Amino acid sequence: MNSAVKKKIILHIPYGVAGLLATNFGEAWRLTAGVDPSRKVLTLMTTLQTAFANPLPSFHPFDLMVGVICALAFYLAVYMRGKNAKKYRHNTEYGSARWGTHKDIEPYEDPVFQRNVILTKSEWLMMSNRPKNPAYARNKNVLIVGGSGSGKTRFWLKPNLLQMHSSYVITDPKASVLIECGKALERGAPVLDAKGNPVKDKHGKPLYEPYVIKVFNTINFKKSQHYNPFSYIHSEKDILKLVTALIANTKGDGKAGDEFWTKAETLLYTALIGYIHYEAPENEQNFATLLEMLNSMDVREDDEDYQNPVDVMFEELKKKNPNHFAVRQYVKFKMAAGDATMGEQSNQLHIESPENRRYVTA
Repeated sequence: MNSAVKKKIILHIPYGVAGLLATNFGEAWRLTAGVDPSRKVLTLMTTLQTAFANPLPSFHPFDLMVGVICALAFYLAVYMRGKNAKKYRHNTEYGSARWGTHKDIEPYEDPVFQRNVILTKSEWLMMSNRPKNPAYARNKNVLIVGGSGSGKTRFWLKPNLLQMHSSYVITDPKASVLIECGKALERGAPVLDAKGNPVKDKHGKPLYEPYVIKVFNTINFKKSQHYNPFSYIHSEKDILKLVTALIANTKGDGKAGDEFWTKAETLLYTALIGYIHYEAPENEQNFATLLEMLNSMDVREDDEDYQNPVDVMFEELKKKNPNHFAVRQYVKFKMAAGDATMGEQSNQLHIESPENRRYVTA
C-alpha cells in the first residue's frame, strides 16, 4: 500500500471510531418511548444506559445515519480548527539560522571544478546557465569590495582567471595581471571531454585551447591593439558619422568659434575620407593617409592658380567621375575657402546628406 494512502487512512481512523460510537446515541434515541420530543428527552437517560450496555455499535439504518452525521460533524470541527490555527515551529522557537555547509551549495556546483566560479576556498558556483535542475540556476555576477591591498586581485581575480572557463575583459591599471597571467592564458586551458577528463593527442600529451589576448594600452601604443575606423565605413552615411565624431572630439573645451569654419572643416574631412574610402588601396585606408593629405595641402598666396597634390588628385578624379561623392564635397570646400579668402563668408554653407541628396542649411 502506498505510504501516502496509508497515512490518510490512519488519520481518518478516529472519525470512524467516533461514528461507530455515535450509533449508540442513535439507538438510545430510537428506543425512547412516545412521539412527543419532550417526552423522548425525559426517557433518553434510561435508554442511554441500555444502548451503551452493549459495547458493540448498532448497525440499524437509523443508528448508522446518526453515526455518519456525528463523524462528519467531528471531522468538520477538526478541519475548521486546523485551518484557523496559528503556525508554530516547534523546537525552533529560538530560530533556525545556522552556518551553511558544503552540502548546501553542492547542487549549485559543476562536478568539473574548472567550469565553476570560485567564491571561497570550499564554495564555488557553476558557470552553466542551464543545469539539469533549473531551480539551481543562479546569477553569475560577483561584487568584491575591499580596500587597496586587501587582496581583491590576488585572492579572487587571478584564481578565476586561471579557471579559464570563458572569455574575459579585464581592467588592468597596474599592468600586473597581464604580466602574471598572460603566459598561462596564452597556453590556454586543457580541452576537456563531457566527463571533465583532459583530452590527449596521439602521443598522450594533453591538448590546450589557447586564448587570443588583445591589449588596449593608452600609455605605450606600440604595445596596444589598434583600431581603424576606416574598416567600418560602408556608406556615405558612415563617412559623415566618422567626421562628426572626429570634430566633436578634437574641438577642445574652449569656446566654439565661428560655425562657418566648423562647416568648412566638415566638408574637407568628408571629401578626404570619401576619397580614401573609395579610391585608396585597402592598406592606405587609415588616419596616416588622412594626415599626409592634410600636410600636403599647402597654399601659396602669391599664386592663385597653384594646385597642391591634393588639388591635383581631386582634379583627376573629377575628370574621371564628376559626380563622385568626394569630388562634390571638395568642390564645396574650395568654394567656401575662396569666399573666406575674399572676405565674403557665406551664411549658406551646404553639406550633402547621403540619404536622399537633400541639403542642410547652416
